[in-house]
Amino acid sequence: MYQEISKLIMYGNMDQDCILYKFADIFRRFEMQESSDAQLTQDIYTQIKRLLEVATDYGFDKNLWHNYLTFILITNENPFSITCEKVGANDGSVNAFAKNDFQVFMNLFHYDFSKIEAQLGINCFSVISDYKAIVKKELMYNKNVSEKVQVLSEKLAAAKDVDEFFAHVTEFYRAYGVGMFGLNKAFRITGSDNGKVTFHPINNMDKVMLDDLIGYEIQKKKLVENTEAFVQGRKANNALLFGDSGTGKSTSIKAIVNEYYDQGLRMIEIYKHQFKDLSTVIADIKNRNYKFIIYMDDLSFEEFEIEYKFLKAVIEGGVETKPDNILIYATSNRRHLIKETWNDRSDMESANGLHRSDTIEEKLSLVNRFGCQINYSKPSQKEYFNIVVNLAKKNGLTMTEEELCAEANKWELSHGGISGRTAQQFINHCLGNEPASQN
Repeated sequence: MYQEISKLIMYGNMDQDCILYKFADIFRRFEMQESSDAQLTQDIYTQIKRLLEVATDYGFDKNLWHNYLTFILITNENPFSITCEKVGANDGSVNAFAKNDFQVFMNLFHYDFSKIEAQLGINCFSVISDYKAIVKKELMYNKNVSEKVQVLSEKLAAAKDVDEFFAHVTEFYRAYGVGMFGLNKAFRITGSDNGKVTFHPINNMDKVMLDDLIGYEIQKKKLVENTEAFVQGRKANNALLFGDSGTGKSTSIKAIVNEYYDQGLRMIEIYKHQFKDLSTVIADIKNRNYKFIIYMDDLSFEEFEIEYKFLKAVIEGGVETKPDNILIYATSNRRHLIKETWNDRSDMESANGLHRSDTIEEKLSLVNRFGCQINYSKPSQKEYFNIVVNLAKKNGLTMTEEELCAEANKWELSHGGISGRTAQQFINHCLGNEPASQN
C-alpha cells in the first residue's frame, strides 16, 4: 500500500495525518517487520475507529473502505479536478498523470487485506468491507453527500479498467464539482489570526422550498427573477429582504438555495463580527465554478457601530470589482439597516462643522447598494388565517377551518401578534396536542 500511494502525482497533496497515509505507514511497517504485532494491531484499530467516525458523519454503508477512497477522490482539490469541474475532461497531457493516480486508487479499491488479518488474527478489514450501518435520522449526517459517495463508490468498484474509472470520476466532477463546494449547499466560516478562513458545511440545512412559504407571491417572484438571472450568468443585484419579523425573509433565502442548488448555487452565511473576513472569503471563492450567495441574516447596525462602512466598500466602491459569481443577500427588520436618530434629521451644523444631513446620507448609502429591495410586511388577519389553514392541510391536521381560525386568533393574541412565524408555531402546538395515532 505504501508503494502504491507513493506513486500519486495529482492526488498526492493529502494531509500526512489522513487515514490513508496512516494505513500506508502501518502496512509499510508490517511488510518491513519494523513493529510488533501488538503495536500494529493497536495502530490499525486506531485508524479503523477514525474511519468509523467519518462513516458516521456521512452516513456511509456497505463497503466503508470504498466509500472512504471515493470520498478522497471527490473532495481532493487539485489542478486536474478543478479544471474538470469547470469544463469537464479534455484531451491533454495532464490526463496521463490523472490516470496514473486513478490506477493507484483502483489498486487500493481491490487491496487484499487477508494477509495482515491472518497474521494479526483480526477481521476488522473484512467487517468494514461489508458494513451494516445503524439507520440514523437525516439531520444527524449530510445525506446529500452520503448518497453521492455511495453511488459513485459502487461504480468505481465495478470499473473494468482505468479508462472506465477515469470516466466515472470526471463525469462526477463535471456534474457536481469537487471538494466541499461541490457537495454541500451552505457553509459557515471561522477566521484565524493569520487571516485565513475555514469553510464549514452546514449538514442539517432546512429543506424548505418556496411553495412551503404561504403567500408573499409578489415577493417570491422578485427574488426568483433576480436569482435566476444570477444563476444563468446574467446581471443581477444584491438583495435586501426587509420588513416585519416572522414574515419569511430568512425562509425565502434558504428556499432559494434549495431550489437552485442543482444549478450550482451555494450559500455562505456570515455574521456581522466576521465582516473583516469578507475580502478573504471573496478571494477564496471568486474563481470557482459556482454561484455564491453571501447571506447576512438580521442585518442591522446601531449608531455606534461602524462595520457598515467596511461592508459598503466590499459590496460596491472598493478598488477590486466584486466577482460576477458572488451576490449578497441580506435580511433585516430595518428598512435602512442603520439606526437613525432625530439628530440625524436636523440640518443644523454640528460642533465639528459637518451637516447632520451628511450623516444620514452616509447611512442610507449602504441600503442603496442593494439593487433588489423586497418588503415583507406583516400579513392581514385574513392572510394570517389563510397561512394557518394551508399549513394545517400540509401537516394533515383534522380540525375544521372554523376551529383553526378561532384557535389561531386566540394564539396570536398571546404569542407576539400576527405573522407567518406565529402561524407555524400555532400549527406546531396543534400537532403536539393531537393523539399519537393521528400524528
